[in-house]
Amino acid sequence: MDYLLLLLGISFVLACIHFLTKSIGATKFGPVNLPPGPRPFLVIGNILKLGNKPHQALAELSKTYGPIMSLKVGSITTIVISSPQVAKEALQKRDQAVSSRTIPDGARSVDHHKHSIAWLPVSAPWRNLRKVCATQMFTAQRLDATQAVRQKKVQELVDYVHESCRSGSAVDIGQAAFTTVMNSISSTFFSIDLAHYQSDLSQNFNNLVCVGIEGVGIPNIANYFPVLRSVDPQGIRRRKTTVTEKIFNIFDSIIYERIHAREKMMSKESKDLLDSLLNLAEENSSDQLSLTGIKHLLLDLFVAGIDTTSSTIEWAMAELLHNPEKLTKAQTELRQVLGKDGLVQEFDIEKLPY
Repeated sequence: MDYLLLLLGISFVLACIHFLTKSIGATKFGPVNLPPGPRPFLVIGNILKLGNKPHQALAELSKTYGPIMSLKVGSITTIVISSPQVAKEALQKRDQAVSSRTIPDGARSVDHHKHSIAWLPVSAPWRNLRKVCATQMFTAQRLDATQAVRQKKVQELVDYVHESCRSGSAVDIGQAAFTTVMNSISSTFFSIDLAHYQSDLSQNFNNLVCVGIEGVGIPNIANYFPVLRSVDPQGIRRRKTTVTEKIFNIFDSIIYERIHAREKMMSKESKDLLDSLLNLAEENSSDQLSLTGIKHLLLDLFVAGIDTTSSTIEWAMAELLHNPEKLTKAQTELRQVLGKDGLVQEFDIEKLPY
């Protein structure tokens, strides 16, 4: 406990020194032309104004300071846009000026920010990764080729729900959606299922993904006071590193098993995304896409694809259960378009506006 207090004390002193140095420098070289905003306190800036619901606090502040305002979050100057029109101006017409992102300290674990399409600045490596995704994943040919895989995974989800109903078992919507999405992605990428319903492996992988995302999104004092990054006062980067290494171990076993199978079969046929990425790595002699780069790209795609979709499904179901009239409206539309026992096909989606 004494050691922890000492560490926090040193961290606070370093943050104060850093803030005062920056403040003196800003005064010496003149003020920066920033949008209006609340007057910051020394050291902590406007952190206290954010409260435990920052989105609501920012909405209230925008009523006073306008659709574009500046805040001092710790030692970081932050520009907040709360108007759709201003956001469109910034993101569409001035996208180059705002294209780079502030990298959370958690994203720096295992140097992920140096390989990630999500965190790299606009540069040759970023453009190459974007090209890989566009040509190897999101082409009409690739999406059409994997439609049967997605449909099969949806049918497995329906079968699982039916079986749970027959046996009187409760269905964890979040976990069921997570398993379905993860298997859909892993089958597309690796031609294998990484999880099964009511499986400890599925739950463990879910936990790894959740902890990994929290490591980037959780409030971290090192994000507000970059001088503390080397200290990692909350241990967030260390925990994120442990989780990422576990996920990479899973990827390593799959990748090297595939490499050995390709060598044994003496074939470079692309039957899934992993084969395509390995072919690119070999063709480029690891200059543009290495095995390390493949793992980081897979991590981006898995985290973005699995968590977003499964969380959206879970929240949507929760909202429907809390609003029975909306649930009835959705069920009525499904019955009218598909019939009583019809399974939704991808081409049916445009017929289901609600």
